[in-house]
Amino acid sequence: MRDLTKVDVTKMMNDIILGKTRATRKTKKLRGKTILRGGQGTATRAVGLLGGILTYASEAGIVDTNVAHGIRKPKDRVRDRRLTHSEYQLMGKILDKAERDENLATMVSIVRQIALTGCRRSEIIELHWSDVDLPNSCLRLSETKEGASTRPIGLAVVEFLETQSLRKKGPFVFPGVRGNNAFGNFPKQWSQLFENTELSDITAHVLRHSFASIAHELGFSEFTIAALLGHSKGSVTSKYVHTLDSSLVMAADTVAGYISGLLTGNQFKQPACAFDRSARKRSLDQFLDGVAMGRDELGT
Repeated sequence: MRDLTKVDVTKMMNDIILGKTRATRKTKKLRGKTILRGGQGTATRAVGLLGGILTYASEAGIVDTNVAHGIRKPKDRVRDRRLTHSEYQLMGKILDKAERDENLATMVSIVRQIALTGCRRSEIIELHWSDVDLPNSCLRLSETKEGASTRPIGLAVVEFLETQSLRKKGPFVFPGVRGNNAFGNFPKQWSQLFENTELSDITAHVLRHSFASIAHELGFSEFTIAALLGHSKGSVTSKYVHTLDSSLVMAADTVAGYISGLLTGNQFKQPACAFDRSARKRSLDQFLDGVAMGRDELGT
């Protein structure tokens, strides 16, 4: 650690950019593998991670300085990528076509649920039925990047999970071939879906960023979006939380419903519908009608 220099870190970054770290490695899962591609985005994140490690080492007195600090990194373009409305519509067409192939049907469902929840791909692929709380419209994830996390889910997701539960096989929502393992062919089938299309440059993480972008367009606050995505600053993590705030469920309904509409080819004129007065009034009137007690109930 003490022998590291800026030259070493810069060389590492450039090697990753040039693809010198490309490799295919076996994982512990049956027939599982990890494909390392390198590239600018990977290099940027690798230097950022190393910088965090060296900051800790510096604070602990292990090294004198953080040699990764100040190194000019290439811009991680993946982080800026968002799907436009027309790209969502194109994705819907691609998924509809692929769903006719029995071998791709599970993959299509996984991609749709990533798009409709904003979850990380690993959180959906490894989703256990024990993590699904349909009565409270949420996922109670025991292990995520931020630790335990409760995620509100929209009605479109709830209805899919209800249907999926009727053909439940094993502990996973998206089981692999053997049933007791999670689905394990994501990278290959992702390429099959989007290779040679106008969406060939997107990743599963782009769907997460796009979910947040749509939520922002719809007028939801930064804290609400953070809660929907499970970010640490807004995550609902308490194990004592049994019923989610209804406003979070409403937000999940709105964003998932909007994205689901785009995937089915709908076009929306006004994204910021959360602040449309007529829409708010209709929702309020509908709510009041639903909870109002009739005259007979009041005894009059």
